Amino acid sequence: MRAAYWVLAGLLALFYLYGGGLKAVRSREELRPMMAWVDDLPMTAVRAIGAVEVLGALGLLLPPLTGIAPWLAAVAAAGFVLLQLGAIRVHVRMRDHQLALNVGLLVVAAVTCGLAPVS
Repeated sequence: MRAAYWVLAGLLALFYLYGGGLKAVRSREELRPMMAWVDDLPMTAVRAIGAVEVLGALGLLLPPLTGIAPWLAAVAAAGFVLLQLGAIRVHVRMRDHQLALNVGLLVVAAVTCGLAPVS
């Protein structure tokens, strides 16, 4: 179970560190080819989403690694479930039905939440 958590949490953390980092520093024009939805939100919201993703990725890794409040890893994973539910809603509203990545991330985050250390 521990190995499964670390594999899934590591993959999620890499994905969200990369994606969140891009949202935090790139311009709307640079993000648009990868994320058409950026035109529907103010850049402050895009940057905030990026910051949440980076912090969530750190939340998956640092609490279990340090032993300080390891239950926060489950909170971070649950936050990613909520994030993907919101992302799916945005994609459906935009009539973009390419949801495989979002559904996959949602499932991985939910499984990671269930495997996360609680003490």
